[in-house]
Amino acid sequence: MAAAEAAQALSRPLSCLQEPGCGRAARLRALEAIRAQVQERPLSAAVVQEVFGAQLLRPLARCLAGDAAERCRELALQLLCHGLSHGDRPGEALPVLLPALAQRLCPPQGTEPSEELRLGLVQLLGLLLQRCGASMVPYLSEVIRILQATLLDSYAEVRRESCRCAAACAQAMPEHFHMQSESLINPLMQTISHQHYRVRVDVIQATGTVIQYGNGKSVDDVLSHLAQRLFDEIPKVRHAVTTVIGEWLLHLRDRYSYFHKLIPLLLGSFTDEIPENMKLACTYWEKIGLQWEKENEEDLKDKMDFSVPPSHYPKGGLCRDITDWVESTRIKASQLLYTLLLHVEDHITQHMELLLRTLYQACLDEESNVVKNCVKAAELIGTFVSPKVWMTLITSAFRKTPKPSCLMVLSAVIRGSPKEILQPHLTDLGNTLSQPAVCQQSEQVLYMEQLLCCVQALIEVCQEDCKEISLQLMKVLVTVMATPCSQHLKEKVEETMSSLAKVQRLDSFLDLYKQHIIQLMEWLSVSCDYWTCYSPEVLQLDVIATHSGPVIGEALNNFILILKTCLQPNKDPQMRLKLFTILSELLQQPSETINSQGLFPNHLETLLEHVLAPNLQWHAGRTAAAIRTTAVSCLGALVCSQMLSPQEILKVKDELMPQIIAAMDEDSKIARLMACRIVGVLIKTCGRHFDEDKFTKTYTEVLKRLDDASCDVRLAAAHALTSWFQCFKDSDVKSSMENHIEFLYQELLVHLDDPDENTQNAILEVLKEGSVPHPELLVREIGAVVHKHRTPAYCNQLLRHIQSAQEPGS
Repeated sequence: MAAAEAAQALSRPLSCLQEPGCGRAARLRALEAIRAQVQERPLSAAVVQEVFGAQLLRPLARCLAGDAAERCRELALQLLCHGLSHGDRPGEALPVLLPALAQRLCPPQGTEPSEELRLGLVQLLGLLLQRCGASMVPYLSEVIRILQATLLDSYAEVRRESCRCAAACAQAMPEHFHMQSESLINPLMQTISHQHYRVRVDVIQATGTVIQYGNGKSVDDVLSHLAQRLFDEIPKVRHAVTTVIGEWLLHLRDRYSYFHKLIPLLLGSFTDEIPENMKLACTYWEKIGLQWEKENEEDLKDKMDFSVPPSHYPKGGLCRDITDWVESTRIKASQLLYTLLLHVEDHITQHMELLLRTLYQACLDEESNVVKNCVKAAELIGTFVSPKVWMTLITSAFRKTPKPSCLMVLSAVIRGSPKEILQPHLTDLGNTLSQPAVCQQSEQVLYMEQLLCCVQALIEVCQEDCKEISLQLMKVLVTVMATPCSQHLKEKVEETMSSLAKVQRLDSFLDLYKQHIIQLMEWLSVSCDYWTCYSPEVLQLDVIATHSGPVIGEALNNFILILKTCLQPNKDPQMRLKLFTILSELLQQPSETINSQGLFPNHLETLLEHVLAPNLQWHAGRTAAAIRTTAVSCLGALVCSQMLSPQEILKVKDELMPQIIAAMDEDSKIARLMACRIVGVLIKTCGRHFDEDKFTKTYTEVLKRLDDASCDVRLAAAHALTSWFQCFKDSDVKSSMENHIEFLYQELLVHLDDPDENTQNAILEVLKEGSVPHPELLVREIGAVVHKHRTPAYCNQLLRHIQSAQEPGS
């Protein structure tokens, strides 16, 4: 009865709607009247179905497919959706509606121009899939054709709704869907990088369902696209990828065939920056593991019953990707490498060669995050792989061309190794690092830094066990400190030495030197006969001699032997210059360095006769002059340090005096200055033993230095002449040298006009001391020149001094 009433009420608007010449306004009124009768009245599902199927379906479908008025199409769409939603036999509408939808949504016939209506049409398709389910199997090709078009629609919401329809289609008819599922992969993959993240999320979810219920072979076609979405900046997109991959690993029909491709993607989410994504990946991983155990229970029974988990477990296409030109790809690949190795455990061993080659290259990456992740991965090698295996492979890499990255990997492997596993291999490790081919291979800053890291890692892991390779580690540390480019590492090297001393229960790194000083010096002296200025051993000697402080005084036999060998005139000049600089530095504070044990005087004869004397001889060239200057400086430091007794000075004065006198004419100011000071000490110490010839030759050479361009040299010469007069007044030759004294008075009075006030005062002191032997002679000379002086006050002061000295009782 209700159906008949409804049919009668609809007869007039339906006839108007179907009338060929009916205008837009009339059609619109007819559709409004139909809506009032169908939507706004409470009709049962049976009535709706009868009215909808018998009277409304075809007219509304025609209106939807071909009406020129957008509002009419919109009302027709609303009425169709109402009829499908409330009718009890929606499948009867399929033969009519699907062609209409295809006509409106699929090219080439045409496309619905209104975005909102296109969205409504796709929603209508979704409603059909929801209500009809498997009844749509005969129309599957039509549905697929519609979705291929709408998945690429320009309106983002249409794409999203199409993704939901694709998933609904797969779930509605799985037995037939798999035969055509591949047709949707291409449009889905074209949409997966859409600018709107919500579209990307829906595409990923749809892809998961399409492949889950469709053809599993499509996994290969989508993997690279899903892998790229793991780099997506939106966490929800990455969350969707993780979910899809996890579901495939759990439920995909042929999932075991794709484990090796899918597992890396799931493990990639283990390092996601969002905790929720990390937790999701871990949850799926646990479920997958439990499911795999259950499915393979018989095969795994023995292993699960008797396997022992590792005691030293860490807290906390890949080889190609880790060197990819895209930075984000390299970072993600390095993160994944760590996660993979963490799960592979001791099975790493069979891939060691490829893994190490990859790490050597990746650890040189400019992106710090890549290097950081690779170092973490290398630590896992130490955790899970036998030292015998990784030592063989890494040592062979050293034999080829050691790179900083090789050392970086080695230090990381050491840090990841258990102490007790590493201990039997300590000696081999120490010997390898201390080999010249390794520790002296390069002077690059990064190479030295990583070499230091290897030592630090050994000390950190092995602690007191490092005592057995303490000498080898000291050789490495000395080498690092000696490298010119590594001066900024000096503080870190000292800290490392202190750590090495601490694990051996020594007070400081000086105790380490004390423990090894003889062995270190012997290590260097083996090749000292062949050293040049380019030999690293020269720099190593510098470090050992100057950095060991008072300890060098305990190895003088070796040290002096090296100096005697290397400082011969026929050796490399630049090397000799460097060694003299080292010796000069030590002689500045001999009691705290070279003479700390009071044993240095035992070697003075060797040093003077075989080291200093040969290098004081004149040779042409700037380098030779520089060597003479440093040799004179060393002799000056030695003489002025008072380590030489008067008897020892007497023994060598005859041999050294001619060369010292000659050094007073050197171009180098330092050489002239030191020569004057040495002469002053020699005169003061053994001048009373000079004969007339030595007195004469000495004062004449020193007197020349009063004309020196340097004030310091003139002052030193004046002090030497003061010592000369002090010795002369007690000498037996005093009476026979009156003419020389007169000449000296004349020259000194001239230099009393020196432009430098300090020099004037020093000359005045010389004349005061020199007035003692022949005061009357000096008074006469003063009277002869006083009127010529620019500073007669000095002359008057000198006269008063002579007068007071001659008074009785003075």
